[in-house]
Amino acid sequence: MPPRDNTRSPRRRPTPVNGGGTVTPLRRRRPVVVPLRALSLATPVQAGLRLTIVGVGIAVLAGTLIAAWKPATQRVPRPAAALVSPVATAARPTLQGRDLGQTEKLDQLEQKFGALAAAQKDLKATAFLIDLDTGRYADYNGEQARSAASTIKIPVLAALMEEVNAGRIRLDEKLTMRKPLIASEAGAMQYLPVNSRFTVLETAIEMIRISDNTATNLLIDRLGGKARLNQRFQTWGLQQTRIGNLLPDLEGANKTSARDLVTVLAQVERGERCGTTKARDRFWAILRTAETNTLINRGVGPGTLVAHKTGDIAISLGDAGLVDLLNGKRYIIGSLVGRPDNDQRANDLIRAFSTAAFQVLNAKS
Repeated sequence: MPPRDNTRSPRRRPTPVNGGGTVTPLRRRRPVVVPLRALSLATPVQAGLRLTIVGVGIAVLAGTLIAAWKPATQRVPRPAAALVSPVATAARPTLQGRDLGQTEKLDQLEQKFGALAAAQKDLKATAFLIDLDTGRYADYNGEQARSAASTIKIPVLAALMEEVNAGRIRLDEKLTMRKPLIASEAGAMQYLPVNSRFTVLETAIEMIRISDNTATNLLIDRLGGKARLNQRFQTWGLQQTRIGNLLPDLEGANKTSARDLVTVLAQVERGERCGTTKARDRFWAILRTAETNTLINRGVGPGTLVAHKTGDIAISLGDAGLVDLLNGKRYIIGSLVGRPDNDQRANDLIRAFSTAAFQVLNAKS
């Protein structure tokens, strides 16, 4: 049985994926075995986290320097990575909000999505994909709302980086872990004393790297709470995205859609959410720290870069991210699957969606 997302099973260790393209932390550990003591420079948790932050910082610096070196007419918002294939910019339209610039449907891919989903009658599958450079797209029930699980952390991270870019939040600002924000299930922060303090950057990395629910709650609180974030998501054009509960949301009250997840990632990529190249690079570098790489990543070939976030609760499974192929093509794909209690066929289905997308987009044209 494949490893599960940390949202439900923090004790399980994700399986490394060849060619997944994520940033591999320099020190892996099981979050649930963290000793009950304050986070300090002397603890293994802090040491590992500091090394991860250094890795993210190097990735951000590399991406920013590459962007700064290019002539202004050649700059394209790119994920932070040392090896990113160039993409022509001439045909890319100026877009705003919910408009993804769709051109023609990828009929072959939509048909594959439909056939794969039809083979699993009691799974409620959705998927959406946009080719960033041509506007070609595939939509299989992509507008339908599903329980978001930990994929809700994608728009939370986008909101955070938007505030950082605007100067209203600093990455070195300290957040205090208050008792109402401590969450069970995934993450290491829950095992540390009340009033432990973490920088915003540490908190954001842990939210994505091991899907830390307490870290997510700290950021939701710092961003003004659920109501303010929901209002912000509406202004972004995210029609199905809403935070109903702090984490862990095991009953599935937090909602989103495959289309909404693709939309917010596309907005970040084209600079609407994070603004500066530095902020966008930071966003993508943090997404590449995710240690659970068993869904989208399993469907792509060696050398492919993936920046993504999974979500896993009993009734819903999802994954969404940006995929950068060796042939220079890039696409954003999102998939959410409603399922009977912990049905592992949902994992297989999302992997199959990713494989189908890779085969179509990686084909020689």
